[in-house]
Amino acid sequence: MSDEEPADFDGESEEPDGAQEPEDLEEIDELEDEDDEFDDDDEGHPEPEVTIEVSGLSLYTHMGVSDAEREVGQRLIVDLRIDVGECDATVTDRVEDTVDYGQVCELVYLVSQQREYRTLERFCAAVADRLIERYEVHAVWVKAAKPEPPIALNVGEVSVEVWREA
Repeated sequence: MSDEEPADFDGESEEPDGAQEPEDLEEIDELEDEDDEFDDDDEGHPEPEVTIEVSGLSLYTHMGVSDAEREVGQRLIVDLRIDVGECDATVTDRVEDTVDYGQVCELVYLVSQQREYRTLERFCAAVADRLIERYEVHAVWVKAAKPEPPIALNVGEVSVEVWREA
């Protein structure tokens, strides 16, 4: 490469682009201004729907059909899906404006300890009812699984799901 060849090999001579840049920037600014007009208009832009999920909440409970199952107790794994709907926290970024999943976990624990349930169905329904009573939500899905169910055959887990709408 000789010292006289420009570093740009596109075959065009280097001309100052100063005259074109402001026009390009003005066009970009105009496009951004048009976008801002739409951003200011909340109509036609629905608020995001929020779903909160908790997976793998592990609890030790005294739940089961047999007396021995309730006496000895066992581990239960709970999964939750809470359909919150529109939620101010998407704008405010404040936990007070949404459903606090830490409090949800504590509530599920309390429900599991308040009484001895015989069936997973009743436990899941009780959890769903409590969540709907406590929080302004559209729907709640609760799944409870026994990872080591006390049955004669080899089973990985048994589970029950309950879906409740508010």
